[in-house]
Amino acid sequence: MGRARGDAMGKQIEVPAVSRYSALLGLGAYRPERVVSNDEICELIDSSDEWIQSRSGIRNRRFTAEGESVVSMGVEAAKKALEASGIAPEQIGSVVVATSTYTLQTPPAAAVIADALGTNGPGVFDLGGGCAGFCTALALASDMVRAGSADYVLVIGVEQMSVTTDPYDRSTRFIFGDGAGAVVVGPSDVPGIGPVAWGSDGSQADAIVQEPGWLDYLENPTGPRPFIKMTGTAVFRWAAFEMGKVALHALEKAGLSTEDLDAFVPHQANSRITEVIARSMKLPESVPVSDDIAETGNTSAASVPLAMEAMLRDGETKPGDTALLLAFGAGLSYAAQVVTMPPLA
Repeated sequence: MGRARGDAMGKQIEVPAVSRYSALLGLGAYRPERVVSNDEICELIDSSDEWIQSRSGIRNRRFTAEGESVVSMGVEAAKKALEASGIAPEQIGSVVVATSTYTLQTPPAAAVIADALGTNGPGVFDLGGGCAGFCTALALASDMVRAGSADYVLVIGVEQMSVTTDPYDRSTRFIFGDGAGAVVVGPSDVPGIGPVAWGSDGSQADAIVQEPGWLDYLENPTGPRPFIKMTGTAVFRWAAFEMGKVALHALEKAGLSTEDLDAFVPHQANSRITEVIARSMKLPESVPVSDDIAETGNTSAASVPLAMEAMLRDGETKPGDTALLLAFGAGLSYAAQVVTMPPLA
């Protein structure tokens, strides 16, 4: 063990002497069985399958069935990630759940999920980073492993957007879906997770909001209940024209270029946004870009791990490949990093 500099009284705090590398050891995903088509969505909003596909690239999305929840989806994705990694539940030193749709303030979903998995009571917390939540949580997990705070960290991105969007809201209802993705982060002999490029623009905080607040709703329960609202034009403009710069910054911090990539996995917000970002980066045509949004929709914090799983499952990329992850959304916030793709169960 190394020692930190002592204070005037000569007391010293022991800390790990040397940091280590981190990597993704396994990936798991959970997609609800219920497939919801654009035609079904349009039964309650004034739109059409053609309009939705042309504006977003979405054909279908998944919604939870009765009895499914943020916790149940998170558990299923985590089980698969543990299986893929070969790490036992009792080896997990921390569980981080990225979600904005867990409806309880306490206990945190991470504690409930950790118990359901049969862990030995690891350190746990929920992270409300919106659509950037998974990549934000991944950065924290990587730092925890590298600093020695935990040997293995389970990171889960999970959302139940179907219960937090207004079924009659034409501007948001067609966009979102439900699902969960999880990874196990652990020590590695070589770097498997690059430095994070992250940040926020709080001046545009009102572009994606929940309205009204829950306390306001409790004071007026006959009024509208809280739902997610979004100013689509502002979000599109910000994401399409600023996130390419963030992606390139993450590559630069990792000492790589677009030519070194085997895959690009952006947040599945909108296929048109993805196209603009890829063009702004001058991404080589040989680099596959995730298009999971077509059948999964925007699953917020679950989006990036679900997209990773789809690319691995479909053979667009393979374990050991170099991939760039990019997530962005409410806050407005963003996070990106280069990773080595993990194995699937």
